[in-house]
Amino acid sequence: MKIYTKTGDTGLTSLIGGTRVPKSSLRIECYGTVDELNSHIGLVRDQDVNAPRRALLKEIQDRLFTMGSALAADPEKSKMKLPDLHAADVTLLEDEMDRMNAELPELRAFILPGGHPAVSQAHVARCVCRRAERMVILLSENSFVAELVIVYLNRLSDYLFVLSRYMAYELGVEEVTWKARL
Repeated sequence: MKIYTKTGDTGLTSLIGGTRVPKSSLRIECYGTVDELNSHIGLVRDQDVNAPRRALLKEIQDRLFTMGSALAADPEKSKMKLPDLHAADVTLLEDEMDRMNAELPELRAFILPGGHPAVSQAHVARCVCRRAERMVILLSENSFVAELVIVYLNRLSDYLFVLSRYMAYELGVEEVTWKARL
């Protein structure tokens, strides 16, 4: 299979369903940002501290691919059967957050990203997730987006925050807290 098709050389690309749109369109930005997030999750997954969570992090990457395919489809023209998200995908993230939070000290201050490269990488992924969520919400104002896509992104950013705290805990590094200048 050839990777290059030359069909995008004029700045247009095809959605699932055949609609041609500019590569700068909001829909393309949405699934491109989800793809970027997926790459960051891969970096988080590759951290040694996450060896016990590799299967879960891969499942999250699979769900992001599912989401990307939904965002890459023209909601009015695509007839292709695509995988979809399920409420259980959100519940899984909530259950994992509850499990990690049960071991963490109570959060008493805002946390600054840092303390260890693995922790910082989880924070980068969280920020990209929040950007993806904002963009998908904007897209949903004018085009169909399944509600679970927004819910999943919202919960995933929460999960990545808790994961960053949990990794700091497991690594024995002090969380970097924000000290407001008064």
